[in-house]
Amino acid sequence: MPKKDKKVPDSQGRFGAYGGVYVAETLVPALEELAQQYELIKENKEFKSEVQNDLEKFVGRPSPLYFAKRWSKQLGGAKIYLKREDLNHTGAHKINNTVGQILLAKRMGKTRIIAETGAGQHGVATATVAARHGMKCVVYMGEEDIKRQSLNVYRIKILGAEVISVNSGSKTLKDAMNEAMRDWVTNVDDTYYIIGSVAGPHPYPQIVRDFNSVVGKEVLVQSKEEIGKMPDLLVACVGGGSNAMGLFYPFLEISTTDLVGVEAGGLGLDTGKHAAPLNAGSEGVLHGMRTYLMQDDKGQIQDTHSIAAGLDYPGVGPEHAWLKDIGRANYTTANDQEALDAFKELTLVEGIMPALETAHALAYVKKKAPSMDSEQVIVVNVSGRGDKDINTVANIEGIEL
Repeated sequence: MPKKDKKVPDSQGRFGAYGGVYVAETLVPALEELAQQYELIKENKEFKSEVQNDLEKFVGRPSPLYFAKRWSKQLGGAKIYLKREDLNHTGAHKINNTVGQILLAKRMGKTRIIAETGAGQHGVATATVAARHGMKCVVYMGEEDIKRQSLNVYRIKILGAEVISVNSGSKTLKDAMNEAMRDWVTNVDDTYYIIGSVAGPHPYPQIVRDFNSVVGKEVLVQSKEEIGKMPDLLVACVGGGSNAMGLFYPFLEISTTDLVGVEAGGLGLDTGKHAAPLNAGSEGVLHGMRTYLMQDDKGQIQDTHSIAAGLDYPGVGPEHAWLKDIGRANYTTANDQEALDAFKELTLVEGIMPALETAHALAYVKKKAPSMDSEQVIVVNVSGRGDKDINTVANIEGIEL
């Protein structure tokens, strides 16, 4: 169990054996400046007030904690509550982080914003805040993800951002992040890189966690007011891991609440076509951090597969790696078909269409809830809405839109 007197990450940006700063020397000064500026500003009353005002007036927080009454009855067992991040402005949890980071970028005097995106939601969120603040924005996105997330690509462009297609490697999120980091090295003086997950070199895992922990903080308050007790179980999907960490972090010291993250099982762990480094990976270094990775015995990064573009990543945030090792959180998988089934079921039973990323967490809840007592409570993070995934689902069903 993490203790209050143990600072995580430490001064070197490490969560136990994970995290750190593994980057080109040209980026070290920029990361040191970012860490220093963040430490100075994160407790500044004016800055905190500005972030809070944007979360309320621009994003629409707090998001509701919704009792899924019909689904709970259908499954039997535990009561299921949905943390409705899908109702945020732009349709996902990603906006929480971008609202905070762009205000940090402005205070640092940066004039150009870059980002990477997989499912497109972080790209949309970044383009949205850049438009609001009148800043130039470039979003890197894998060629494969551009095809399956065409709706979000168009949204990003309408918001005035440039979308750069990445056709190297597997043409997905990993490769988009590679290109974004190359851009940052070249343009570090005027450019701020808004990373979309609790991944990358220090201080990004901490910054993204802190800004998105508004989710878990709200659940703490809402649980007391609406449920009358703390949840017995929190569940969230895990790719890079920002939506899960945002939910989990405020609960780390509440030992009565279990934490479960659900990775993308793809076509099955035995096929190698998945994105589950915590369940089937090994330790290594990628994108400036030490963490669990999908890699071969020579340390070469392996291609990933998931029905959900936002989970199609061969690594995971270092704090999740640490939580796994110390046993505070457990991590499992849901495969493509299980996620698709959960996507359809929640849509039909509750009238809420979740993102395919979220559907992985819901697939676990489908299996877990019936084994729990009727007085127990599960809170699952609905990290985004499923509008963006209609083309993907239709293609699988053989339907031409």
